[in-house]
Amino acid sequence: MQIFAVSAKLGVTSFGGPVAHLGYFHDEYVKKRKWLDERSYAELVALCQFLPGPASSQVGMGIGLSRGGLAGAIAAWLGFTMPSVVLLVLFGLLLHGMDVGGAAWLHGLKLTAVAIVAQAIWSMGSKLAAGRSRATIAVLATAATLLWQNAFSQILIIAAAGLTGLWLFRKSSHSTALEDGTRSEASFLVHISRKCGMFCLALFFGLLGFLPVLSRLWPTEGIQLFDSFYRAGSLVFGGGHVVLPLLQSEVVPSGWVSESDFLTGYGAAQAVPGPLFTFASYLGTVMSGIPGACIATIAIFLPAFLLIVGVLPFWNALRRYSKVQSALQGVNAAVVGILLAALYNPIWTSSVHDASDFILALVLFAMLVYWKLPPWTAVIAGAAGGLLLGMIG
Repeated sequence: MQIFAVSAKLGVTSFGGPVAHLGYFHDEYVKKRKWLDERSYAELVALCQFLPGPASSQVGMGIGLSRGGLAGAIAAWLGFTMPSVVLLVLFGLLLHGMDVGGAAWLHGLKLTAVAIVAQAIWSMGSKLAAGRSRATIAVLATAATLLWQNAFSQILIIAAAGLTGLWLFRKSSHSTALEDGTRSEASFLVHISRKCGMFCLALFFGLLGFLPVLSRLWPTEGIQLFDSFYRAGSLVFGGGHVVLPLLQSEVVPSGWVSESDFLTGYGAAQAVPGPLFTFASYLGTVMSGIPGACIATIAIFLPAFLLIVGVLPFWNALRRYSKVQSALQGVNAAVVGILLAALYNPIWTSSVHDASDFILALVLFAMLVYWKLPPWTAVIAGAAGGLLLGMIG
């Protein structure tokens, strides 16, 4: 119940997209509740960057899994996802003609995301990118991420950082302690068996291959809907906005959703908290009402759930080996660099347009870092500040 309550609070307040979500998660799970330490969190983020699907949702599922097993993973997903799902289903039923893309309060929430991500980088960087070698890896990862942007660049950057860490930190591989004396394996345990993990991985690949066959043999609307959204959730690396072209290719050419309704829903998805993958809930609602929303939501998130449950039992064992720990020092630094790149593009470039925007983002950052106020206060202040800037602008 606690896992659901905490994740539901994040689901209501986590505006700004997947990178901002990682900042909210870091503040809640690492700094406030100490459910896992900095190193474990960065390793989990790095692992989820490798896997297809919504990375921030997978991080939440992984934390829920470590706290409460399979039930905890489901509770974490439900809590974080349901607020967004409910809002987008209501929008699909009642308000899909409303244009929210240019709302002033939405611009304020984007500036809140700037502050949230900057706070996460500030905190994580001081521990995971400390020292000349790790700071250099972080800087190079930032540069590579900004200059080389495609669906697989982050995966390759993390892999290169792992190989670099394996070479640079081989002498310190027997000591996995951070500067603050914590050890990653002490605070991140997964209470599920490898057999369960193998079953989930087999189910993931089995559904990916079987659903297209089933949809042709038994072409009902529900099966075709499940097949389309499951495939979209299975084949997207990077999450967030990357899923939009796949979803568009699945639902617009087939005539399920018009181009106008698709773009309207995308604007609505930007205005609600939680994962952008819940855009599927809106599309399912437009296509088949509430039953369609349920099918689309479960189908697009199921691959992420199966993968994180399938991989973590093996990951938890691998990460204890000294060579893996050496590699993870490089990976953790690269994660900081990737987050720093995301802070600039797309978060900063799409949000900070003039001095007034910068001042509001700076005030929100100070609220979080120096005044130690909870993130939800920054969300409210950001929305109010955006409205104020809209009136005086």
